Amino acid sequence: MDICEGPEKAMEHDPENCKRLAALLSEYLDFELPPDACAEIEKHLADCPPCILFVDSLRKTLDLCRKYEPGEMPPPLTAAARADLEQAWRRTLSGMRRT
Repeated sequence: MDICEGPEKAMEHDPENCKRLAALLSEYLDFELPPDACAEIEKHLADCPPCILFVDSLRKTLDLCRKYEPGEMPPPLTAAARADLEQAWRRTLSGMRRT
């Protein structure tokens, strides 16, 4: 599905422009495009609500990814926890065989 499809799609938008925009978004959001390309994207975004929503969503996703810090790995299961888990798994299996 094209990012410009939807009820609010402007009649003058060519889906190919939206596809070109989508292909350049990563570079656009990372400030890696020349000024003329940025101006073209911003002109498109000024009049394409679905693309605006898509860019905003992508921006939020990138922000979350940049803020993510992996936590500490949990300790391995204790022998008792492993035994309890295995016992629950076996009960589940035997219940599935009966049905």
